[in-house]
Amino acid sequence: MSETLTAPTPQTERVNRVPITPEVLDVADFNERIVRAYNDGTAELGLPADVTTLRSFIPAGTGILRDFSYIAPEIPLFNSQNCVACMACVTECPDTAILGKVVPKAKLEEELAQIPDEAEREHYRRQFARTTKFWTVYEKKGDEPGYFGIFVDPTKCKGCAECVDACGDHDALVMLKKDDRILKRYQRTFNFYRKLPETPRKYINEKMLVDIMLAERSLLYVGGAGSCMGCGEGTALRMMLAATGFVYGRENIGIVNATGCSTVYASTYPYNPYLVPWTNSLFENAPADAMGIRARWDQMGWKHKKLWVIGGDGAMLDIGFQSLSRMLASGMDIKVLVLDTQVYSNTGGQSSTASYMGQNTKFTVHGKVIPGKIERRKELAQICMMHPNTFVAQTSCAMPNHFYKAIMAANEYEGPAVVSVYTTCQPEHGVGDNMAMQQSKLAVDTRTFPVLIYDPRKGSKISERLSLQGNPAEKQDFYIEPKTGEVYDFIKFARTEGRFAKHFDKDGNPSEVLLRARQERLENWRMLQELAGIL
Repeated sequence: MSETLTAPTPQTERVNRVPITPEVLDVADFNERIVRAYNDGTAELGLPADVTTLRSFIPAGTGILRDFSYIAPEIPLFNSQNCVACMACVTECPDTAILGKVVPKAKLEEELAQIPDEAEREHYRRQFARTTKFWTVYEKKGDEPGYFGIFVDPTKCKGCAECVDACGDHDALVMLKKDDRILKRYQRTFNFYRKLPETPRKYINEKMLVDIMLAERSLLYVGGAGSCMGCGEGTALRMMLAATGFVYGRENIGIVNATGCSTVYASTYPYNPYLVPWTNSLFENAPADAMGIRARWDQMGWKHKKLWVIGGDGAMLDIGFQSLSRMLASGMDIKVLVLDTQVYSNTGGQSSTASYMGQNTKFTVHGKVIPGKIERRKELAQICMMHPNTFVAQTSCAMPNHFYKAIMAANEYEGPAVVSVYTTCQPEHGVGDNMAMQQSKLAVDTRTFPVLIYDPRKGSKISERLSLQGNPAEKQDFYIEPKTGEVYDFIKFARTEGRFAKHFDKDGNPSEVLLRARQERLENWRMLQELAGIL
């Protein structure tokens, strides 16, 4: 745990254990003595088994002290001349390794004037762009314009290059080969970023949701997590915390995390990336754990605090589904973020009931007799919609506005809410480290993972509550590219991922199982269309 989620009671103080108090657990001492020892490799040789290890205590945000600069041979290089301040790179980075900031014109000129070395001064100046969004628009209004800058933290960047893909045709980012000299330059540049004041409120348009990560109160996931390069889950966690922190503040958020990848990479002792209180629970009972915390919080008058349960599709669709269902039926004000990778990633890619038909996984290995998983996928969204007064959303990190709106609506809803997000797992899906955003968007476009929002406040009928806005060609079976006539269906999606590779022959023709999977995805889409009143 990072901090206690409930205040101690006389009963807990009498239990024969060491209570967590500031006097017993000195955070500064923990960081200096324990984290430093892990960083320099001497922990296993010299650290005692003290009270912190006894209680599995990890202070908030210790991941910020972790250095990943040795992980990859390349690091993103920013070209400010091409930047349009779209914030896509900042949003999609799974490791909080690339950040943006707007600095008023006069303030930046003042800071640059204090740098005596001309070459160094010009280097920092080149980190900032005069964009239409923050310069031209404000200048036309007669207001002070702002310089927009992008900065890379070399200790958090794992070199996945997803930011480069997210930047797309703007070409404001490319990958640069690292050496010691470059790393030192990047660290000095990032230190300059930290020295600058926070982005002024006037430059953050709350209607422009992609800009919420310009506010420091949104940056509640500091990086330093041991997740894979380009992990799709990391982006989802950052965005959920950003949307919640921006509105409610870090002191009003708590997390209960079910066993899975997110408990491993986010709480590998002594590192964690969260700046909010969290606790890890068992695979099958995180929602039940959250019910106890919610009940206690409500007793204490903390009804305004937001409590999020985090778990993968295995924890929520499979072994923990009974606990989730009970939580939804309770009507308690608890939110759930499902990180849907379609496999048990934490245990080596076993199939789950979220796995797609034909998918090659452990326990459903594609062989001569059985061609991968032959069962249909369980649809959590439809099941959750059938629970009384439950807010439900399916969303994608590749669609920031849809994602943020889903999270904000879930937080506003007075009752249980489930937000299931498509999270690419590069090793298990068989895609490149830079592909999380692209594959997530393709999953939506091909009906593999349609986005939706089901809000009970919208009416008494399912068709009034359910919105499929955000999916391309809502009224059609499939989206068809106008220029090429290409059909965006499950076959197109499967061609791009290694988990379906064996379903294509040498000429690229799909197997019978893959054609059945295409039909199954179409039937799921038509059901959603019917429920939404589109058909």
